[in-house]
Amino acid sequence: MSKAFKHLDTITALFVTVLLISNVASTKIVAFGPLTFDGGTILFPLSYIFGDILTEVYGYSRSRKVIWLGFIAALLMSVTFIVVGALPPAADWPNQEAYDRILGLTPRIVIASLIAYFAGEFSNSFTLANLKIVTNGRQLWLRTIGSTLIGQVVDTTLFILIAFAGVEGFSRSLLWTLIVSNYLFKCGVEILFTPVTYWITGWLKQQEHEDYYDRETNFNPFRFSNTNT
Repeated sequence: MSKAFKHLDTITALFVTVLLISNVASTKIVAFGPLTFDGGTILFPLSYIFGDILTEVYGYSRSRKVIWLGFIAALLMSVTFIVVGALPPAADWPNQEAYDRILGLTPRIVIASLIAYFAGEFSNSFTLANLKIVTNGRQLWLRTIGSTLIGQVVDTTLFILIAFAGVEGFSRSLLWTLIVSNYLFKCGVEILFTPVTYWITGWLKQQEHEDYYDRETNFNPFRFSNTNT
């Protein structure tokens, strides 16, 4: 019988919530000082912090399940928005154009978001789990920051290129500006929140009596199991 945890469901709910809000907010491109990025970038780095906490405390296998839950939730949200947008509006409802602009996600954006999320989150979790073994559980900052540097470069690059490459108005220079700006901001948030990550992981390890090491874990992202094997 799998071990019961007091706070795993809460961390899972927060992770999925951050992911869904970030996807909706990403429809707007914003300027933040010298940086240019999509609005979802403001909140999305927190999903990587939650991902770090999940893998560090509960192990890769449980984190894998949460990543898949996030993937399914994001897919359901995107399909719902597209279907609702395609349905004919009521005769006295004048906001179809506004809906299409904000929530009428194109299949290309949906595909880009899902591929980038899947590849980035699993890269992050895989890297952190293996760094924990290499460092023998020491230097948490190295694991959280190092895994984010890898996961975010995969996530950011894939999303920007798949979503916007070749789209009118998105020159090559703008694409790279978006990639670099997004990457620097996301990694900066991770570094800034490192003390908070330390505190939360330490507190959870005490509360849950869990500090999992993935020494015998199967890291196949498509392996569905309730145990860390």
